[in-house]
Amino acid sequence: MQVYKYPSPQEAAEIIRRPVLDLGEIESRVRPVLEEVKHRGDFALKKFALDFDNMLIDDFEVSEQELLTAADSLDPELKEAIDLAYDNIYRFHQSQMRAEDRVETMPGVTCWRKPVGIEKVGIYIPGGTAPLFSTVLMLGIPASIAGCKEIVLCSPGNHPAIYYCALKCNVTRVFRIGGAQAIAAMAYGTESVPKVHKIFGPGNQYVTAAKQLVTQSGVAIDMPAGPSEVAVLADETAHPAFVAADLLSQAEHGKDSQVLLVSTSGKLIDETLTEVQRQLDLLPRKDMAEGALENSRAVLVENTDQAMQLLNSYAPEHLILAVKNPEEAGEKVLNAGSVFLGHYTPESCGDYASGTNHTLPTNGYARAYSGVSVDSFVKKITYQQITHDGLRGIGQTVMKMAEAEQLDAHKNAVEVRLK
Repeated sequence: MQVYKYPSPQEAAEIIRRPVLDLGEIESRVRPVLEEVKHRGDFALKKFALDFDNMLIDDFEVSEQELLTAADSLDPELKEAIDLAYDNIYRFHQSQMRAEDRVETMPGVTCWRKPVGIEKVGIYIPGGTAPLFSTVLMLGIPASIAGCKEIVLCSPGNHPAIYYCALKCNVTRVFRIGGAQAIAAMAYGTESVPKVHKIFGPGNQYVTAAKQLVTQSGVAIDMPAGPSEVAVLADETAHPAFVAADLLSQAEHGKDSQVLLVSTSGKLIDETLTEVQRQLDLLPRKDMAEGALENSRAVLVENTDQAMQLLNSYAPEHLILAVKNPEEAGEKVLNAGSVFLGHYTPESCGDYASGTNHTLPTNGYARAYSGVSVDSFVKKITYQQITHDGLRGIGQTVMKMAEAEQLDAHKNAVEVRLK
């Protein structure tokens, strides 16, 4: 990790910079895949499965019997852990389903909003080096609570836990498809895979590029995303071993991940970096974590206000406040995907089982985006109802404004009723 001490404004700009990807090169590889799937459907999916994964597949859909058999084979202790995580995530997300009040804006004029689940949603679960079955819970649970009628899951992975989570979350169809071609299949539809209205889920740089490109065809996505990241604010009360473990928990995602340590204590930084190296040597995914640490920074600042200014500029996906008064520091957070307060709140609990969602904005998008919630799976449709007396009360206002905008038909829609 690069170490900065009392950085200047110019150095601060360097600190918050993410690793740069060659988006043009990535998109140039992804576009032909999208076009091929769009125009040739299942044939293209079979071709890419053979070309990219050396797999000859005739039927991409995973049958219900396969799902049940895989679930039955799951280790009982892992199943129990998933069940507890499911309950916590469900409980937190269920609380987001609150009825909205009807508002009488003036006598006889009533307005309200009604949440309606997006009819068809797609969930992408990467295969890669880690079977992210926890993401099935994070996306499937709010989709089910929101009332989405069709939940389509695509994943190249066939880990039994992925299928068990899919069953628990009422996922309607599961397909063995990965990469940019899976995003294309859900965006455009094929003979086997239904077209969806919104696509969710993490993935590598090609999956991320595919998600952003299909939005040009009218398909919504959860959010722009990049490699996983964590920022830790730690003072002299923090435990170096805890801080090091939190940094490495994100660094092990991949070489393109990034971690940031900000502290008011030089001693804490030195001890944490020593602990990082000690723990790193014990990790099975050491090579990946080492690659991420090359893009990572430790920063010594004078006080907490400076630290929070830097962290808000960085806008991390995950922000851990390992300080004496975490709630006080938490009040100063303006930009972050999810915040973890105190010395005993590791980010990994949010990744799996505390209840909050781990699908969060990365790459600085926390300045404008929220993490996934039930709201991500619903549309808020506005309603209004106006009585005859209400129209009399509001009508002159509407006619005057329509006349000023030279929209006479708008004015007439009110005037004809008042006559």
